[in-house]
Amino acid sequence: MSKSSTPLTPPTAHSFDQAPDRRHTASEKWDKYRDRDIIPLWVADTDFMSPPAVIQALHQRIDHGVFGYGRTPDELVEVVLERLQRLYGWRVEPDWLIWLPGLVCGLNLACRTVGGSGDSVIAPTPIYPPFMSAPRLSDRRLISVPMTQHDGRWLLDPEALEQAITDDTRLLLFCNPQNPGGTVYRREELQQILDICARHDLTLCSDEIHCDLILEPGAHHIPAASLSDDAAARTITLMAPSKTYNIAGLGCSLAIIPDPTLRRAFIRTRKGIVPDVNVLGYTAALAAYRDGDGWNQRQLDYLRHNRDLLVTRINQIKGLKLARFEATYLAWIDVSALQLDNPPAFFEQAGVGMSPGVDFGDKRFMRLNFGCTRITLENAIQRIQRAVEQLHERRATQK
Repeated sequence: MSKSSTPLTPPTAHSFDQAPDRRHTASEKWDKYRDRDIIPLWVADTDFMSPPAVIQALHQRIDHGVFGYGRTPDELVEVVLERLQRLYGWRVEPDWLIWLPGLVCGLNLACRTVGGSGDSVIAPTPIYPPFMSAPRLSDRRLISVPMTQHDGRWLLDPEALEQAITDDTRLLLFCNPQNPGGTVYRREELQQILDICARHDLTLCSDEIHCDLILEPGAHHIPAASLSDDAAARTITLMAPSKTYNIAGLGCSLAIIPDPTLRRAFIRTRKGIVPDVNVLGYTAALAAYRDGDGWNQRQLDYLRHNRDLLVTRINQIKGLKLARFEATYLAWIDVSALQLDNPPAFFEQAGVGMSPGVDFGDKRFMRLNFGCTRITLENAIQRIQRAVEQLHERRATQK
């Protein structure tokens, strides 16, 4: 049997240690370093097989054998509305939901919908790279506002935000839980930001794709739009099951827009440009949201152990720092003390492929995806530690 036809065996309920081999499967994550001894811990998908309920639902749909144009399943809408009410006390109406084939197109649609050509859009940094490219692609001017760390948590400074707003600022792009910093915003922190949006009549586009990946006990996700009627009226919320249930390749996300005028403008902007979600994307999303919570709780337990291992071990390596973060499977590692000319190349040479911090707006950092088996993570840490120790040894001999 060829490598490309190797069967994938569904995992048991607790087998996150037994991820399938993703080599030779046309995986963006793994093909980047194809035929090179580099562990890929960069783009944000995990190496875990999706929940059994999702796989079973996809098999049933495929066995049906017809893949024509689809429509949003009524049950998916009902499940999402019930979920938002149950988890966050947020009562959402069915017509507020706009289904999209990806969250990044939602960011770009928000930039094209709000304001006009030449207006400015604010994005805090460090931030997921499409936050910085979407304004430019939409003929908007990007204003970057540096975030600051408080007790390890990356936060948007309200004073810095307010000072950055100009007369032509129409939109604030926001990320909660924060990517790459892993911060889960508290109610009062969200309210500060929304108060500023109200004072300056800004629309808020809130990327909440990591809301089901809360690792820190006691931390809870709060949708920004759920805080008040005014917050709902000025917010575009973006969510998806893709990161949590590892179904990003199937392309199913949603925008939640309570305000009818803003919602109509968003829908008008997408017409003829953004395609509908495909039938397999809808199938996977419904199964994930309806039947995947138990599986995700086990995944969260596994990811918490990975996070704790990573934070402990990275902080034992001279020249590296990693603050304890609250959510996501993405670690934002400070490598500035190593004084590297090219951090990505250094770590790739060590055999670990991470996301360059410069892509997120801060070249002092690297982002590591620990949504992988524990043995893979341990091997990566060992490679990082060995490379850094050898770096220090070389520098010591050169003095």
